[in-house]
Formats: sequence, C-alpha cells, structure tokens
Amino acid sequence: MEGRLFTFLGSIGGHGQEWIILSHFVLVVGIVFLLARAATKRLQLVPNGSQNLMEAYIGGVISMGADTMGEANARRYLPLIGSLGIVIVVSNLMGVIPGFESPTANINFTLSLALIVFVYYNYVGIKTNGFINYFKHFMGPMPVLAPLMFPIEIISHISRIISLSFRLFGAIRGDDMFLMVLLMLVPWIVPLSGFFMLTAFGVLQAFIFMILTYVYIAGSVMMAEEDH
Repeated sequence: MEGRLFTFLGSIGGHGQEWIILSHFVLVVGIVFLLARAATKRLQLVPNGSQNLMEAYIGGVISMGADTMGEANARRYLPLIGSLGIVIVVSNLMGVIPGFESPTANINFTLSLALIVFVYYNYVGIKTNGFINYFKHFMGPMPVLAPLMFPIEIISHISRIISLSFRLFGAIRGDDMFLMVLLMLVPWIVPLSGFFMLTAFGVLQAFIFMILTYVYIAGSVMMAEEDH
C-alpha cells in the first residue's frame, strides 16, 4: 500500500494496520514461546545457555520488585510483570530489524497493555483491602478533604493509562522513525550505531513499564504500610 513501509508480513496479508499489528504480535508470541521452550527443555542444576539467560531475567525482575514491595510480593506478581516485560522487549526489538514493525509502535497495542495493568492492579487492590477500604483510601487522610481528594485520585489513576500507553508508544514510534530516516540518509555502516542505541532504548522502555507496574501494584495492595 502506498505510504506504508514495506514489511515481510505485510507482503503476505497486505499493509493494513490491523493485519500488521496482529501478525507481528502473533510473531512476538511465537518468539516468546520458543525462548521459553528453549530455556525449559533441558533444565539443569547448573544452568547454561538459554536457561541461564532466562533465570537471570527472572532474578532481575524479582530484584526489581523486591525494592518496591518486598521479595514475597515480587514473586507473587512475577508471572504478570515478567510476561509483560519479555513481550514488550521482543516487540520493541522487532522494529529494529528491517522488514518488521514493532507492535508497540501502535497506540492501540500499548493502550491494551496499559489497560491490562490498570484493571489488574485495581482488582488486586480491591481483593486485598476490600472494596470500601480501597476506595476509602482515595479520600485522603481527613474526611473534610474527601470532596477534593477523591476526584483528584480518580483522575490520577486514569492518567496512568495515558502515561503507560503514550510513553511506550511515543518512544518506540520515535525510534522507528529515527531508524527509517537514518537508513534513508546513510544506508551503510553508519546506521550500526543507531541499531545498538535503539536496542538499548527498547530494553529501557520495557524496564520502565515493568517498574511502573510494580509501583502501581504496590500502591494498591500495601495501603496500610503506605499510611503508616
């Protein structure tokens, strides 16, 4: 389609926006399953290869959460945050490869991820603290401030959806455009530095998304400790 960048998957099913997002996301899921399969196919007491890499990743995610909510809680929410992290990393890095497009360079995809986080941390907050106590926390430390604090808290929580989705979308979309311009201006050798830089940025954006998710979950399930 005119005005769209060439992608290998687009040449199969067309360059419509829905097909591009869906096909590249399916590819991302396939890569994640292959990585998980390679890491768990032959588990060893002394890990090596892909098992070592995956264990290092899991240990890093737990360490990240332990600083926010303690190791026990970090392990409890590891499946969600670890899964989000590896999906976002693979999605981000896919756009660095010519002929492919990052699913995270589309606002619909990043908005879906942000909504998953938003719904989940509110769900576990209500489940842990109870419906009344959870929303009572939104009203501030004194009843007289409730009419002011409650709308502010609601707006603050809704803004997290915008913050998570637009931060990731804007960063990856900007990276893809930068790489496209770089390849158009200097197609040989010089763009290699850009590839390394965008790879680092892709990993960094995944880290930011994960740490913010940990912070939001910690704030919803540890209200007593926060008040204390």
